[in-house]
Amino acid sequence: MKKRICSIFLTLCIFMSLFLPVGAKDTVTASAPVYTGTPDAVSCILMDAKTGAVLYEHNADAALPPASVTKVMTMLLIFEAIDNGLISLTDMISVSETAASMGGSQIFLAPGEEMSVDDLLKGLIVSSANDAAVALAEAVAGSEEAFVVKMNARAEELGMKNTHFENTNGLDDTTENHLTSARDIALMTRELMKHEKVFDYTTIWMDTIRGGTFGLSNTNRLIRFYKGATGLKTGSTSKAKFCISATAERDGLSLIAVIMGSPTRDARNALAASLLDFGFASYACYTDPESEMDAVRITGGVKNTLATLHEDFSATVEKSQLSKIEKQIDIPEKLAAPIAKGEKIGTVTYLSGGKEIGTADILAAESVEKMTFSALFPKLLAWFFLSEHK
Repeated sequence: MKKRICSIFLTLCIFMSLFLPVGAKDTVTASAPVYTGTPDAVSCILMDAKTGAVLYEHNADAALPPASVTKVMTMLLIFEAIDNGLISLTDMISVSETAASMGGSQIFLAPGEEMSVDDLLKGLIVSSANDAAVALAEAVAGSEEAFVVKMNARAEELGMKNTHFENTNGLDDTTENHLTSARDIALMTRELMKHEKVFDYTTIWMDTIRGGTFGLSNTNRLIRFYKGATGLKTGSTSKAKFCISATAERDGLSLIAVIMGSPTRDARNALAASLLDFGFASYACYTDPESEMDAVRITGGVKNTLATLHEDFSATVEKSQLSKIEKQIDIPEKLAAPIAKGEKIGTVTYLSGGKEIGTADILAAESVEKMTFSALFPKLLAWFFLSEHK
């Protein structure tokens, strides 16, 4: 009987523990800003572009058709090809029959027409031109099929786990497995944003090509109507509904809002703006620029002290914590020569509410050689002659 009572009591204790209040550490986590809107989309995510931190997500790993948001990966590979010297903005591209045959959004390229990479990028990014996407892909890889192989390989490198591309532009009338997720789109958008040249195109509202005879208008209305908008790519088909990878920056905080499967263009844009508003209202970018620090004593060196500095540091934090961030400096009182310039000699740890948010290295700002006879002799000689002339 006693054993039975003990068993019942133990079971009851375990059951009750499931309903006890969480500890202080968990309470801090639970107090993080919460987006209270109702997502009018199948899937969405809000990501900090600099750190990759996810600030909000809803069904973010669902594999869905992305429509023309596919072109984020196309753009990424094009800009990587430009950086690697495979093509240049001034190169003239001859348009193939295949590229000219693309339907949907287009700049009406004609077979055999020649257009610069620069103008093709304008067509691709500003007007979401499917024909421009294929023309550029062929210029880089020889064919669209070969370019798609590169797209899928790059997606794997970026850790895009729910992505498979079948074309360069997102047309999905005949595709069978052309899918990606909101999280994966945010990942490739973040990678694309490292190529700052892209913003020369994504922030264009209206422009022309063909010597001013053909007008372009940005498919992303947020560029004109949302404060701080920097891009990036819209998309819509009957299968994908309305999608967008929207980027914006304010006061050093750079955000990515991805929307997939929204019922209308206006609903898509409103949700993207709402998520960005939430991000900018709730978070801020804390920065601590590179700066000099106290000198460190050196033993056995040609100098007695070493000049130091800490690296630039930035992190996304809750706005309520911005003024409460503390720095913990870990650096030795003295070091033994030799010391090389740029050598790590310590660490600055940044804390918010006692929780580490990141670190920056403390570096030697100069080199200090070890004291040797060859280094000491000139000093002794100089001291000797100085003493003789006093």
